[in-house]
Amino acid sequence: MVHIGCSPVLAALLLLCLAGVVGILLLCLPTTDLRQPPGFKYGIVLDAGSSHTAMFVYKWPADKENDTGIVSQHSMCDVKGGGISSYAKEPSGAGNSLKLCLNQALKDVPKEKHSVTPLYLGATAGMRLLNITNSQESHDVLSSVTSLLKSYPFDFRGAKILSGEDEGVFGWVTANYLLENFIKYGWIGQWIHPKKGTLGAMDLGGASTQITFETMEQIENPQNEVTLRLYGQTYKVYTHSFLCYGRDQVLKRLLSKVLKAEEYKPDISNPCWPKGYQKQLSLGDVYNSPCTSTEQPNSYDPKAAVTMAGSGDAAKCRLHVESLFRFSNCSFSRCSFDGIFQPSVSGNFIAFSAFFYTVNFIQSVMKRHVASPRDLEEAAQAICNTTWSQLVELAPGQEKRLPDYCITSTFVYLLTTKGYQFDDSTFSNIAFQKKAGDTSIGWALGYMLNLTNMIPADEAGFRKGTEYSSWVVLILLFVVIILIALAAIFCLVRPNKERDTI
Repeated sequence: MVHIGCSPVLAALLLLCLAGVVGILLLCLPTTDLRQPPGFKYGIVLDAGSSHTAMFVYKWPADKENDTGIVSQHSMCDVKGGGISSYAKEPSGAGNSLKLCLNQALKDVPKEKHSVTPLYLGATAGMRLLNITNSQESHDVLSSVTSLLKSYPFDFRGAKILSGEDEGVFGWVTANYLLENFIKYGWIGQWIHPKKGTLGAMDLGGASTQITFETMEQIENPQNEVTLRLYGQTYKVYTHSFLCYGRDQVLKRLLSKVLKAEEYKPDISNPCWPKGYQKQLSLGDVYNSPCTSTEQPNSYDPKAAVTMAGSGDAAKCRLHVESLFRFSNCSFSRCSFDGIFQPSVSGNFIAFSAFFYTVNFIQSVMKRHVASPRDLEEAAQAICNTTWSQLVELAPGQEKRLPDYCITSTFVYLLTTKGYQFDDSTFSNIAFQKKAGDTSIGWALGYMLNLTNMIPADEAGFRKGTEYSSWVVLILLFVVIILIALAAIFCLVRPNKERDTI
């Protein structure tokens, strides 16, 4: 009988096989760039909202101009004072209000990058309302802002009023970009399309609210349909912006309902304010908006003063808030409210801005869990029934917004359930968040990505998410490496043992 043993030649062959398999694996794994890290590029967006302006400074590696998953928020600055629309009677103040934050940007962005850093200003619903009431004042405010922004050494690329649909779509782009739902950097060293769907975006600002989500259903109103081509993928998106349904305008509209119900008496009870809270206001404070101007009483005197005291009645408050919506006269197969078509909500959603702040108050101050419509409804009732002194004790230092949480929590409940029609099975799919990682969620990042062409329509180098079969092949390769290595060690060690026994 011929005995075939493990010879050094066989061991060498096994080691060569091992090296080959390792080489194949190394080709599949991401390579490490040993060069010096690249510098950064920067972009600045001023989000000129109805109640205030926020400045965001973004940055990304200079050698990855058209990639994704790399833009991050470098810094931000909240402009003191109201939104730029509040300077309608003194337009120069709109531009001057931005100086402190722009001076901060001069420090946040390296000096050598100033001239190549794009600077944008986008105005939202506050300016949309001003443009409706007085287009000349709107023009003067934007001119003031433009003049100031041009005086800074950045690459100023314009100040404009966004449409409600733009605001909704760019917020949707921002959220899905930050959460890597379009593409992500895979462990194989290439951008890949993850095998997961996008999530819907819900924004609640000061003067408007937006809902935007991808849908497979027919969008019956063409005005609500947007088709996006991002990274080689096509997305059919439903979007709508409801003007006058932002937090601040809802508060004005609610006061108008209360004044009418109380027949404009000088002393009025407000069921949406907490017991023990009282405030004097003028009729002009309520009816100085296009959202309420049509409800002005006869013989309207804007200077007429009214003393309003809270009565903390959750049931009556809900009736007032519910009257802000119109749920009849739908000319489509289905509507959300005010006759606006909306397909059924599906998939996951992220709700930010005042959605987040309202639910965060419920969870952090009221110590209540919000996981279902019933949770939100009961939390709103609890807030409405809490006295002013109790609220101040629960949230010291937050007195400015405390009187309005009864209204906003009731509004958020009705908007999400009766308006957008989230139910027990879909409400839990809503995540109330302010940020994704260290970056704020809102329309600003999506707006900049669009205007700087950092989201290409097509990209041939991207791969789809790693298939199950690919994982099986790679695991088998690892197993083969281990077996070859063990065989090689056995072949090298065995001859030595045989010599030792001779």
